[in-house]
Amino acid sequence: MLIKANQISKIYGSGENKIVALNKVNLEIAAGDFISIMGPSGSGKSTLLHLLSGLDKPTAGSLTYDGKEIYSFSDKELSAFRRQSIGFIFQQFNLLPVLTAKENIEMPLLLDKKKMDENYLKEISDLLGISDRLTHLPHELSGGQQQRVAIARALIAKPDIIFADEPTGNLDSKSGSQVMKILKNIQRKMGRTLVLITHDNDIASMAERRFVIVDGILSKVMAK
Repeated sequence: MLIKANQISKIYGSGENKIVALNKVNLEIAAGDFISIMGPSGSGKSTLLHLLSGLDKPTAGSLTYDGKEIYSFSDKELSAFRRQSIGFIFQQFNLLPVLTAKENIEMPLLLDKKKMDENYLKEISDLLGISDRLTHLPHELSGGQQQRVAIARALIAKPDIIFADEPTGNLDSKSGSQVMKILKNIQRKMGRTLVLITHDNDIASMAERRFVIVDGILSKVMAK
């Protein structure tokens, strides 16, 4: 899947209260890319991720997935598109406390009335190292294990692209490093496209293509 953002901007308010959160960003994301976008708090990186993934609409510009302008979709069509084509990993794990790890992973499929592919579940559970934790409730898991469950949930519908918003933000450095190594391994082995936003230079440097965003302006980091 080829994603093209053309001159996308996000502006809040008007006049003296006008805030340009994102300023005419151009970005092309090819299938299998691993991209990091780094910036300080308030730089516009989360706004960019929300626009690229269809969670929010730009004030100006266009966003196409394989030539289709996704902001021309109805709200229902866009929601279905996100469920089927995009996986999300957030800083907050967002696991339902009354469901087991396996039931949490299965949730995106239930929303589309699809059956679980047990062989695929085993594959990603083994890659993530949580095969022996699938019957546990979230409170019975460590933070790192909960984030791995959240990653499995993002992968279960076999999305074309995964957007990760500060995925290690709630983890200690050791757990965060483990989660990032797993994410990179999954991206490589399964050929998934991964777009990661972070404020951590070490995490950003793991990506094949790196960008920085400051005051809503995106710039590419040239390889050394």
